Amino acid sequence: MAFHKTTPEALGRADEFYHFTEEVPCSFSFCADIDVTALYGRVKREGVRFFPAFLHCLAAEVNARREFRMHENAAGELGWFDSTNPCYTVFHEEQKRFTDVWTEYDEDFSVFYERYLRDRKEYGGREMKPSKPYEDENLFNVSCIPWASFTGFGLNVPKSMRFFSPIFTVGKYYLREGKLYMPFAAQVHHAVCDGWHVAAFVNGLQERMNDFLKK
Repeated sequence: MAFHKTTPEALGRADEFYHFTEEVPCSFSFCADIDVTALYGRVKREGVRFFPAFLHCLAAEVNARREFRMHENAAGELGWFDSTNPCYTVFHEEQKRFTDVWTEYDEDFSVFYERYLRDRKEYGGREMKPSKPYEDENLFNVSCIPWASFTGFGLNVPKSMRFFSPIFTVGKYYLREGKLYMPFAAQVHHAVCDGWHVAAFVNGLQERMNDFLKK
């Protein structure tokens, strides 16, 4: 993993970056119902869990798009990671609390899946803070609300005005006209990401889910 320093000028976003960090600091949420029919059917046939399969598709799309790997380091320098890993929540039914766990991404789903199972078992404890140390800052956050669907979702993050990593949230999937859909929300910083980028991301994610583990 490497951090590549850059500037808004080099990215071709000098005006947008200044406007959305200094004049009108702005992050935004984008919500969509994504079709998980093919992905759900595939994981059932393969005998693997749905969430890590979806997580792998999501991480693959994040790692395919630089806008979703942007970061500002402790020195205030803008850049992007050449790879980033998902940090997700493990819910504990009895305590009604959750633990943050992260898993190193790999293009090979079988490798990622084994890492996910191991991390969840070893580090999915009872505290919010993960027992698996953060080795770096190349993480993006994923939350799951499997008890209810939603049509809109927003986060109020006071520090988000300089937080350039995306945050994703998914809800309970549901049937509609014979297909299985899942609510999906992406929160991004407008300085590094526009609506066009998010729409392209969602479309790319849909294609990955449709093609998951196709031989």
